[in-house]
Parts: sequence; structure tokens; C-alpha cells
Amino acid sequence: MNRSNPIIGLSFTETSCVFQALSFAAHKHRDQRRKDVGASPYINHPISLADVLIREGGICDFVVICAAILHDTIEDTETTQAELVAAFGREIAAVVAEVTDDKTLLKADRKQAQIAHAATASDRAKLVKLADKICNLRDLTATPPADWSLERRQDYFDWASRVIAGVRGVNAQLEAAFDKAFAARPTGA
Repeated sequence: MNRSNPIIGLSFTETSCVFQALSFAAHKHRDQRRKDVGASPYINHPISLADVLIREGGICDFVVICAAILHDTIEDTETTQAELVAAFGREIAAVVAEVTDDKTLLKADRKQAQIAHAATASDRAKLVKLADKICNLRDLTATPPADWSLERRQDYFDWASRVIAGVRGVNAQLEAAFDKAFAARPTGA
């Protein structure tokens, strides 16, 4: 039996971990919806991150892929850090923790913390952050939340650009994808 996946270069065990992460995230986000008009299933977002990392960034590090799939579980569900460590190990859980906002902070403080933390994050966390912002900008362009004004969408684009400024130098393809997504910034014209 072939124990590697020649498409993305993952071993059988690593591929199994990716599918475990998909199952875990799907279960944790099962009742959540995105804010777009169609209220798409939330799990589409982490799947999009993994897709961007693999197909656009050429990333075949299963730790990064799993962390991308799990990136919102602590922040947006009842998942604990200890639960991620038990299910996926310290390495993956640590990357998820790096990209998790501290929900005890006010929203403005959380946004500022993301900007400040970006430059000191691990390369793996920077990759997840890049993929997250690429997907969010694309979603805001294609299917923005109905209750988001033009100004709010523009503010998000500008803030995301400040976050990404701190992660540059980690993957040229993903940075180019971010720049392309940012170029579609809504102008109201």
C-alpha cells in the first residue's frame, strides 16, 4: 500500500491527521454560519484556508494545514487548548493558539493585538494568518455580509493589510494572492 499522497506530499499518517482536523472542525462549527447573505456553512472557511495554502501557496506542511483547518475552533467554539493538544498534539495546538484572538479584550484591542503580534509569530502561524486574510478579503469582495457598510468593508481591508505587513517574507505566492485580493478593495465607485 502506498503510504504517501503524491499530490501534496503528505504521508498516510499526516493525511489522516488532516482528515481528523476536518472532521473535528466540522463538528465544532456544525451550527455556525458565515455572515454572508447566503449564510454559508462556517466550515467552508477553514476548508478554503487549507485549499489556499496547498494550491496557491504550495504548502505541504501538515501542521500548517491542520492548524488552518482548526484556526477558529478555540476562538469561535467551546474548544479548549487542552482539547486540541490531546487530539492533535502540541505542535498543531501551538499554531492554533498563535492565531487565536483573546476574546477577553475589546474588539479594537484584539485588532491592534493582531497587528502587533504578526511580526513575532512563527512562520507556520504567519502562513495561517496569510491564508485567513486572503480568504476573508475574497469573501468580503464576493459575498459581503448584508449589514456591513462600504466603510466597514474598506476598514477591514485596511486593517488586514496592516496585519499582513508583519508577516511578509514567509511565502511569496501567498503574499501575491493577498495583494491581488487587496486590489479588489471596494471603492464604492
